[in-house]
Amino acid sequence: MSKTVKCRVSPSLALIKYWGKLDLERNIPATSSLAINLKDLITETVVEFNEESEKDIMILDGEIQEGFRYNKFFNNLRSALKINKFFKAVSTNNFPSSAGLASSSSGFAALAAACTKLCDIDTPIQKISELALIGSASAARPLFGGFVLLPAGSSHAQQLYPADHWPELRIIIVEIDNKKKKISSTNAMAQVKKSSAFYASWVDSSERQLLQGLKALKHCDLEKLGIAMQKSYMRMFASMLAAYPPILYWLPDSIGVIHLCRKLRDDGISAWETMDAGPQVKILCLKSDTDLILNALKTEYPKLKTTLTSPGPGATVE
Repeated sequence: MSKTVKCRVSPSLALIKYWGKLDLERNIPATSSLAINLKDLITETVVEFNEESEKDIMILDGEIQEGFRYNKFFNNLRSALKINKFFKAVSTNNFPSSAGLASSSSGFAALAAACTKLCDIDTPIQKISELALIGSASAARPLFGGFVLLPAGSSHAQQLYPADHWPELRIIIVEIDNKKKKISSTNAMAQVKKSSAFYASWVDSSERQLLQGLKALKHCDLEKLGIAMQKSYMRMFASMLAAYPPILYWLPDSIGVIHLCRKLRDDGISAWETMDAGPQVKILCLKSDTDLILNALKTEYPKLKTTLTSPGPGATVE
């Protein structure tokens, strides 16, 4: 067995959103998600066996992590792989953690891939996806790379197209606030399911957006994909606003960037925004429009950090 294993993987941006759980214990999603990996955002995780004590140690960006999600992940991993080893994992992100940039997706995906490799057990990627999902449902997606589907009710994801399916597609990430969000996605989902008058409508309508998104992706049609994306993220946030207490991740600059994208589209520039559970805005566009969009962002919001990226590959393990 190797002494250490390193895994690098990019976070998974959902274009059609997963929001809500059918099975809280198994982390089974209530809605399907269609997603892409963000090439230039990287989680790097190094894993070894913990030979010093019978406990798992998880260190993220220099801080020891505690809590049910990591304990549940490691315990499930041992049970699934039929091993009795404990792990020490050190993980770093080159982007803000727990701030609405899908760090849990890449974090648990990297952890699942590295741990299975360390155990020297031949594990199919679908099984690794299932192991990652126990930590975070969105973590089932990044292992494959490119364009990935996690169906509602499923325990693992599947690749639809490789990263080069749409060579001209670009993603601009606009960081509004890199602080850790006050309410986690898991807690927010539970609150929405329990108290939002719009939750059932959100779940019911999400599959229609998925079908529109799948068709648009097949034909690399940004306008039709953008419309499906917009319906998906807006309705997801509507379910949060209708919860009690209401959940509001948006900040003033988040709304400002949304309005800027609308103005750009009115001017004939394809800038289609989406958001996750956090204040950051991600803009899908074509390579030919990136300079125009970046210049508009710099003019209107000179203090905001932007990152230009494209669909990325799956996990690499060494």
